[in-house]
Amino acid sequence: MFLFFLLFSPHLLYILVCLLASYLYLSLIYLRLHIHSLPTVKCDETLAFPLPHTAFTSSSVFSNGYAPGYAKLNRRGGAGGWSPLDSDHYQWLQVDLGSRKQVSAIATQGRYSSSDWTTRYRLLYSDTGRNWKPYHQDGNIWAFSGNSNSESVVRHELQQGIVARFLRLIPLAWSEEGRIGLRIEIYGCSYCECFAFDKHALTVQVKKMKIIKDVIALRFKTSESEGVILHGEGQQGDYITLELRKAKLLLQINLGSNQYGSILGHTSVTTGSLLDDNHWHSVVIERYRRNVNFTLDRHTQHFRTNGEFDYLDLDYELTFGGMPYSGKPVGGGRKNFKGCMESINYNGDNITDLARRKKLDTSSFRNLSFSCVETHTFPVFFNASSFLQLPGRASHNMVSVGFQFRTWNPDGLLLFSNLDEGTLEISLLDGKIVVYINTSNAARNYQVDLSSGSGLNDGQWHAVRLVAKENFAMLTVDGEETSAVRSTSPLSINTGRTYHLGGKMRHVSHSYFLQTLFPPSQHTFQGCMQAILVDDQPADLHAVEKGTVGAFENVSLDMCAIIDRCMPNHCEHGGRCKQTWESFSCTCDGTGYSGATCHTSVYEPSCEAYKHIGKSSDSYWIDPDGSGPLGPFKVNCNMTEDNVWTTVVNNLAPKTAITGSSRERRTVLQVNYSASMEQVTAITTSAEYCEQQIAYSCRMSRLLNTPDGTPFTWWVGRGSEKHLYWGGSGPGIKKCACGIDRNCTDPKYDCNCDADSRQWREDSGLLVYKEHLPVSQVAVGDTNRPGSEAKLTVGPLRCHGDTQGDEFITIIILHKVLHPLLIFLTKGNNRRSCTVSFSFDVGNGPVDLTVHSAAPLNDDQWHQVMAERNVKEAVLLLDQTYRTSRPAPAQGHTRLELFSQLYVGAAGGQRGFLGCIRALRMNGITLDLEERAKVTPGVEPGCQGHCTSFGMYCRNGGKCMERYNGYLCDCTATAYDGPFCTRDVGGFFEAGTLVKYNFLPEVVAGASKDSKALTKQLTPHEVNLTKEELAFSFSTSSAPAVLVYISSKTQDYMAVVLKQNGSLQVRYSLGGLKEPFSIEVDQRNLANGQPHSLNMSRHNRSISIQLDHYPPVSYTLPDASDTQFNLVKTLFLGKVFETGFVDPVIIERYNTPGFIGCLSRVQFNRAAPLKSALRAATQGKLVESNCGASPLTIPPMSAATDPWHLDNTDALFPFNEERVIPDGVNRDSAIIGGIIAVVIFTILCTLVFLIRYMFRHKGTYHTNEAKGSGESAAESADTAIIGTDNPETIDESKKEWFI
Repeated sequence: MFLFFLLFSPHLLYILVCLLASYLYLSLIYLRLHIHSLPTVKCDETLAFPLPHTAFTSSSVFSNGYAPGYAKLNRRGGAGGWSPLDSDHYQWLQVDLGSRKQVSAIATQGRYSSSDWTTRYRLLYSDTGRNWKPYHQDGNIWAFSGNSNSESVVRHELQQGIVARFLRLIPLAWSEEGRIGLRIEIYGCSYCECFAFDKHALTVQVKKMKIIKDVIALRFKTSESEGVILHGEGQQGDYITLELRKAKLLLQINLGSNQYGSILGHTSVTTGSLLDDNHWHSVVIERYRRNVNFTLDRHTQHFRTNGEFDYLDLDYELTFGGMPYSGKPVGGGRKNFKGCMESINYNGDNITDLARRKKLDTSSFRNLSFSCVETHTFPVFFNASSFLQLPGRASHNMVSVGFQFRTWNPDGLLLFSNLDEGTLEISLLDGKIVVYINTSNAARNYQVDLSSGSGLNDGQWHAVRLVAKENFAMLTVDGEETSAVRSTSPLSINTGRTYHLGGKMRHVSHSYFLQTLFPPSQHTFQGCMQAILVDDQPADLHAVEKGTVGAFENVSLDMCAIIDRCMPNHCEHGGRCKQTWESFSCTCDGTGYSGATCHTSVYEPSCEAYKHIGKSSDSYWIDPDGSGPLGPFKVNCNMTEDNVWTTVVNNLAPKTAITGSSRERRTVLQVNYSASMEQVTAITTSAEYCEQQIAYSCRMSRLLNTPDGTPFTWWVGRGSEKHLYWGGSGPGIKKCACGIDRNCTDPKYDCNCDADSRQWREDSGLLVYKEHLPVSQVAVGDTNRPGSEAKLTVGPLRCHGDTQGDEFITIIILHKVLHPLLIFLTKGNNRRSCTVSFSFDVGNGPVDLTVHSAAPLNDDQWHQVMAERNVKEAVLLLDQTYRTSRPAPAQGHTRLELFSQLYVGAAGGQRGFLGCIRALRMNGITLDLEERAKVTPGVEPGCQGHCTSFGMYCRNGGKCMERYNGYLCDCTATAYDGPFCTRDVGGFFEAGTLVKYNFLPEVVAGASKDSKALTKQLTPHEVNLTKEELAFSFSTSSAPAVLVYISSKTQDYMAVVLKQNGSLQVRYSLGGLKEPFSIEVDQRNLANGQPHSLNMSRHNRSISIQLDHYPPVSYTLPDASDTQFNLVKTLFLGKVFETGFVDPVIIERYNTPGFIGCLSRVQFNRAAPLKSALRAATQGKLVESNCGASPLTIPPMSAATDPWHLDNTDALFPFNEERVIPDGVNRDSAIIGGIIAVVIFTILCTLVFLIRYMFRHKGTYHTNEAKGSGESAAESADTAIIGTDNPETIDESKKEWFI
């Protein structure tokens, strides 16, 4: 009955399927928690309290009552704790737990009722009481904080739990009032035994099955750098292998590859370093389908396997400690594992326990042992001030020394010895082993230099062996015959008494370097040594430790405290990590990032950002998420007057032909872009608007067919979603553009191609739903019939706007800033604000960084602040100029763990100030300030003030206009165009072509429909000029010609003409003179086809003219001449056609046939007549061209010199409230006035928004054009007359209201 109900209840079936999928998805999480929860009992037992006194040992004892056996927490026996004979850094307290235990915490206490306690200490641990390993935390050898008195208990939980039998505490600092004093307790629990592997593998029988999830966990330790830890394989090519390579852990997994090689499933991941330290390491591998968590010592890597398969098909065996000969990933020749393993778990089965209870067939494993055989190495650790002195065999004729070393430093002194007559030195130089032997006798000096190896500062163990005797020396590195270097140069050897390893003595009285003529080339070594041979005999380092032979200083015996600072790699975005013994550095070359850890992008986040710094249209690298995971990529930025377009091109050729496709077997065209899909998605996500052209040209090839039928063709967008609409339509409509506009060739269909016509048709349009863009695939399904053809075009992706980079809020903001943001501070604050601070605390104490600006920051300008904290340093950068940094401490916490909400603007009751924030970004993620501002009291979205910071980029008189999320350069009143008013506008004039620009209205009857004139209505004082400025560029090969002619209602005029010989002349006629005043600007022939520019200005009688790039030349009107240009009427370009007075000389000598060539950048005061003419939709012989003229930047005219500027001396700005508020104002009146002001301000804001909504266009134009000319009435007011016949003008009066 239930099955019947299930079959006919699709909703219930759907719910059950979802529950099953959720169960499978959460299985991995459950198994992971299950593994990490073993054992379930809390591991917090007291381990030291039950131990006998003999389990405690120490370096020394002050007296019998201070013995280490009394060092138990809260015990008062003896003298109340342990104290050593001397309080120095060579003392230690050691505890033998009796067997290997899991240690989770440690507690300390001072010596009872005394002034003796330990304030800082280090913890070492070992399984054998030798080969000690220091406890690590946060990537450093950790120093625990101790006690501040003798009675309080200080307990530390170990973040990295350890398993060991022996623990040793090394006091680093102690009471200033007394000496070292300690009582301790160790907390933890028991631990199981392990397998010992001696290059023999353990094979475990498993069930043959397809496995969708795996959980493998084990612990291992070894002194070998190579060896296979586990391996399993299947007959289908699947395999999993875990092995050591160069002391790093390598996981190789393959869920399946096909026989054709088109699906490659091999995946390889490396983690860890220095794993041959003979200490325990924990490994957990969790896989669910293709998702894998790979954990080593609690550091997890997440990755996804290659290929398309989800199951791991293994045959009946899984091998631990080695691999069979047929191993797929590496073949033969791989070493088996030599060392110990424990806690082996495979998919819930405890392999260790099953083997112990003999539930597994272990016949393949010879001499199975559940105890770990320890190695007998005795490492020595050297720091920058260490040395080790060993005795040698004196007066012998042969030197034979050897040792193993590991280090990160490229240079260092390894061994030095004073011979009877000379010196012996073995050093590391640039990662190579070099040997210098210098001897002498009465007859001569002998010198032998040997060098071998390379890159030996890689942190791995390397063996060095040197044998030198009479006339022979041989150096061998890593036991390889190929590395052996021999010398047969003359040599005489007579050994000395001692050998010094790792460095020199600090005390001059013991200095052995002062006794020789050949001091060593290196002076220190930082690293580890072991297996030291002197005169072919192993060095007795136990005797050195007891002080019976040799000597040492600042050396840690039986311990190698090497740290790989590049694992994990703190260099981001592919930066290469390099390290020395004490620090690491990142090489960021070629990554597109900078900083100590390659965190900060060197590129701008968007094309909008490039515009803000004054860049013009070009190809640029952008990084949308800044320091986030997305890398930089190249796009085309097109800065237009209105928008900044970002264009990403694709590889699909225009009109790509498609044949042979059907519904059953569609042809899928892959559209690949110049950036990855994640990078393109970042553009579309942050953009305000995106579009992409798509076109389908067809002949007998249907596109969508009918809305009710299955479509023949579809496209795939972002997120791999299939879309059934076409360009010009929208989601869910299943139509083309012609179906929306109802103009398809066949009205029965919604696409032109769906009519299945034998003629070529096309369906094209823009896809504008940006959540679906870009187009990644197009599946075509109707080109397999005879005569059926189709061609597909997918255009580039184009987007404009940057919602993430330009999110603004007006806010009260603290002067403490977070990760990259921009701060805007308002005017009106009398207190100078010149500092920005950045504070944080990761557990090592507060850190404050402060930068000081030379200028106040509350200057009504945008300021950029970048704060970065990483494991290397903390940096604060202000305006890309003022920078401060603080290096991170060598030891201490490095991880910043924050759990509260992020507060922007005010927190903790600190005083803030009014201002704006934009582009608040943290670790590559742009925070949505505007959405949050809408629901936060006191915070408003949007902010003004762009022009104060970026207005300088509007050139040539362009006016900066505020926009909601940026600024716009208004080039209307200039002769230039482009986003920054830097592109000059010009036109090519043919014979007879002219441009007429009216300054005063004139009544013209019978206006022709094809004649248009631009009219600019001027005020009375603007038509009677005492000063004017004219600038333009030209190029021509014809003379004579009229370049510019300005007429008036009187007989005044101004003209610039080319004479018959090509020279340039300026003519002024302002009245008072019988003949016009003429200026011969240049006698050269300027009609030479080259571009020339002219800039001239007049103020009363003074005239200044600059031709090309020559210095300006000054001229003066005669005293008899008038200085006022009366009733300026019309400006002509190229030819004069005036109904009023015209100088006959102009008509007779220069007006025929007219100017032939190019004019550009024509500007007369605030009018740009040529640009207005070219922007009008006219039919004529004027063709736009820049004439090849080089751009010439014209600064905007100041108010003092601008003849069109309306002076208003009564206006005062800025308005200062403090000037009008007298002292002693009544408080009640001030409060009432403030309330009234707030109410009025609210009403005004509401009215402004309503009016702004009603008048959303720039303005309203009112013309007095002749009625009945509908086409003329529809034209723009910025229209000029262009023609060769008798033009008749129509006057227009343009008015404009701005809210």
